[in-house]
Amino acid sequence: MDENASTPSEPSAPWRLKAQRFWRETLRPLLAIVLVLSAFRSAVADWNDVPSGSMRPTILVGDRIVVDRRAYDVRVPFTMVSLWRYDNPHRGDIIVFISPKDGIRLVKRVVGTPGDRVELRGFALTINGIAVPYQPATASPASAAPDGPFVLLSEALPGHAAHPVRALDPGMRSDSTQIFDVPAGQYFVLGDNRDESFDSRFWGSVPRDAVLGRALRVAFSLDRERHYVPRLDRFWWPLG
Repeated sequence: MDENASTPSEPSAPWRLKAQRFWRETLRPLLAIVLVLSAFRSAVADWNDVPSGSMRPTILVGDRIVVDRRAYDVRVPFTMVSLWRYDNPHRGDIIVFISPKDGIRLVKRVVGTPGDRVELRGFALTINGIAVPYQPATASPASAAPDGPFVLLSEALPGHAAHPVRALDPGMRSDSTQIFDVPAGQYFVLGDNRDESFDSRFWGSVPRDAVLGRALRVAFSLDRERHYVPRLDRFWWPLG
């Protein structure tokens, strides 16, 4: 028998060295970056794509919004555990939260805070017996202009600067009245697109623990109906 005949062996050392080098120099740093960015989005600042028009004209389909995850709490990354709660949503804030209806992430405007009585006659609001004033409004930027049978109105919630809302022309709607009492520790939210929003009128108030943060700005916007053409007038547009 030839003593010099070769026998099967384990993978050569160079392959192991290459794998170790790939892990050490490429994969491990990449995973660390992904972990840091994910933790940052979870606990500090997030960004959300907007798939529906329930917040028109303030937020449009195709907007990418910046969300301050530290607006009200400091939370453990990747959890809903609050380490420090130093503020609460205020009337007029645009908040991102987990829907109590189906657990999906939504963005709406806070209209009622704990203990408030919210009355809606058609789209018009009365809060704690005080009627919210409305005036005709114009869209700004132009990409949020009204369409069809809808009108734009300026709504001034108590203690908050006026903002535009979109609603059916008053002559085309009923004046049915709804009254809601906001429980302790919860928030009544509405979409600015009053007649095309699935909100607290249908599934109730939002628990404080379900609030993820406050929407601050439109980072950028793409018009899906025009082959994703950028809406440059909405880039870094403040939300309020």
